[in-house]
Amino acid sequence: MIDAIQFVGAFSAIRETEGTSLTASSSLVAPGAGASVPQSQSFAEVLGNMATDTIRSMKSAEGASLQAVRGEANTREVIDAVMSAEQSLQTALAIRDKVVSAYLEIARMQI
Repeated sequence: MIDAIQFVGAFSAIRETEGTSLTASSSLVAPGAGASVPQSQSFAEVLGNMATDTIRSMKSAEGASLQAVRGEANTREVIDAVMSAEQSLQTALAIRDKVVSAYLEIARMQI
């Protein structure tokens, strides 16, 4: 069911990160940890990672629900997975609404 969700535009080029959610715009290097350069993420990468994590959360909640229907999962695990997916989806929708609102505000500006 969730497999029907497709990425839009720039999000399709973003590769999935394993086990991470929204991250800061740059990663900090501990003193003495090495000579690596801090990596910054673009706004599109952050939104892409968030979309990927939301979809992953929804898929795991769907899987937990199917296991519960078969009698293979604990009710507590199913509720936790569904609540986590709902929270991720609400966050994604709120950010989408803010981005659309900002775009409309910019579009209304006089040149």
